[in-house]
Amino acid sequence: MRYLGIDLGTKTVGLALSDETKTIANSLKTIYFDNEDYLSTIAELKEIIREYDIQKIILGLPINMNGTLGERANITLAYKKMLEDNLDIEVIMFDERLTSVISNSILIEADLSRKKRKKKVDSLAAQIILQDYLDKEKNENE
Repeated sequence: MRYLGIDLGTKTVGLALSDETKTIANSLKTIYFDNEDYLSTIAELKEIIREYDIQKIILGLPINMNGTLGERANITLAYKKMLEDNLDIEVIMFDERLTSVISNSILIEADLSRKKRKKKVDSLAAQIILQDYLDKEKNENE
């Protein structure tokens, strides 16, 4: 069994997958959809959950730097409910502050063009969210 990390955007969902030992997160893919048509992601997520035997979803929560919840956080909370209602799987919210900034920095350091960065940034952000969660879970269990 594995965990699935999700970074939700307005037109994309970045996905990352843990290994079976829940130690390492790897970028999986990015799902593209029409602006804010979040329901359209459900069918593909169902297939990924079945294919990879996903036990839990870790969904990045975009908390403001001052700790408050803004519009994007509220949209993400509504998406969490949609996932739970349609996928019958536990969804854990995890603070994702700065993951997109970190992802872009990593891809710039890797000397990827802006076009290539745009295709990779969401799944890399999901990978960072998931890896942070895995590390936190491991530290709590030690």
